[in-house]
Amino acid sequence: MADKWEGQLEKIDDYRWRIPKSYKSGMRVPGIIYTDQKLLIDIRFDKAPEQVANAATLPGIVKYSLAMPDIHWGYGLPIGGVVATDPEDGGVVTPGGIGFDINCGVRLLKTNLTLDETSPKLKDLVYMLFSHVPSGVGSSGDIKVNPKEEEEILLKGARWAVEKGYGRKEDLEYTEEKGELKGADLSKVSDRAYERGKKQSGTLGSGNHFLEIQAIDTIYDEKAAAVFGLYKGQVTVMIHSGSRGFGYQVCDDYSKSMLRCLEKYNISVPDRQLACAPVNSPEGKSYIGAMTCAANYAWSNRQCLMHLTREVFEKVFERSEKDLGMSLIYDVTHNIGKFEKYKIDGKEKKLFIHRKGATRAFGPGHPELPQAYKNIGQPVIIPGDMGRNSYLLVGTAKAEETFYSTCHGAGRVLSRTAAISACRGRDIAKELENKGIFVKAEGRATLAEEAPEAYKDVNDVVDVVHMAGISKKVCRMRPLGVIKG
Repeated sequence: MADKWEGQLEKIDDYRWRIPKSYKSGMRVPGIIYTDQKLLIDIRFDKAPEQVANAATLPGIVKYSLAMPDIHWGYGLPIGGVVATDPEDGGVVTPGGIGFDINCGVRLLKTNLTLDETSPKLKDLVYMLFSHVPSGVGSSGDIKVNPKEEEEILLKGARWAVEKGYGRKEDLEYTEEKGELKGADLSKVSDRAYERGKKQSGTLGSGNHFLEIQAIDTIYDEKAAAVFGLYKGQVTVMIHSGSRGFGYQVCDDYSKSMLRCLEKYNISVPDRQLACAPVNSPEGKSYIGAMTCAANYAWSNRQCLMHLTREVFEKVFERSEKDLGMSLIYDVTHNIGKFEKYKIDGKEKKLFIHRKGATRAFGPGHPELPQAYKNIGQPVIIPGDMGRNSYLLVGTAKAEETFYSTCHGAGRVLSRTAAISACRGRDIAKELENKGIFVKAEGRATLAEEAPEAYKDVNDVVDVVHMAGISKKVCRMRPLGVIKG
């Protein structure tokens, strides 16, 4: 384990801790970490708080550099970090503040199946999903696209998939940004990124990406659950994937090219992984245009993955997906940059929000919410590890203090290398099956990298954001069957 981070932390309350501006030369704002005393132990050993302080030096940063309780060390900004910058005050955009897997995100489908109905067919479902949904590093899918269609995906996002018959029109209503972020600029994407994205539409990918069959085991908010049409014992499906090699290449391209912007715009940052450019500069606009293409690629990808999942359920249960009640609850992104409006010192400003390993969490009444969710807030989907459970929450009015952001998952405590070492000689699939969880993965190394002990306990993480009031628990799901890349 790494040395302990000994930096200065001031307790604000039971769920918030401050890194004061005085901690580090160049900090323009304080850092605030949402955590409790228990999770703080792992956070201090991870040294991610240093990255929270580093981000506080970014030009144009507004109010504070934020971190969620699932925070851990990342490239530039920690995973679990949130930064808002003001473009009218020299605010910058940094690819390291959004991440390599642009629009890595998760969607939750409900079904009208119960646990009792599903259990006898669980292994058939898992085997068929594993064969029908391409997964693993470099996996290519059955959904083939020509160059013109690839461009349409980057412009239209999930709408392209629906227009091609991979889903329903109402799926778009229940997708963040309706699955189509405006401002995509095809001319700002490298040939290498195009090449890497060609064969990966409708593919799950590797690492922590997954497709999981779950059952609701606890309802916390009966009113919100009723709005979503959810009940105890109901089977749900969660899909976690992103922009694959396409998004990775976009981030890689601009992380390198923006190093030149530091000198050009006289920007000083303590970590070159936070290379950045003013939002309104040619370089900033170019990155945002390319990043938007990657975000749309990811929404199309998850829409296609959901279509393939629905097809498998139809075959196994010999009923149409509509008869099975396979409706999308919501799709949220975890790694993205967006323009959003906030009141700062009584004045409305359009800020650029970096969310890296953080989920948007709009509260009730927000104008961007689907009409059906206006009174309860935006669905917030928080996956855990494959051995514990996952959550559905809703955003709150109080989340405005975090630029309507909350946690995105459990958060790693072991690196992939450390996890493989800790699991040497063990049969992770067998251990999970003994707990009633059936898992299929491309290789044993993947299961070791993603072993439950490699992550914080998601129950602890969700308790922090719930108690801090920045999102509210609706229900909890436990895993039944898991497909891993």
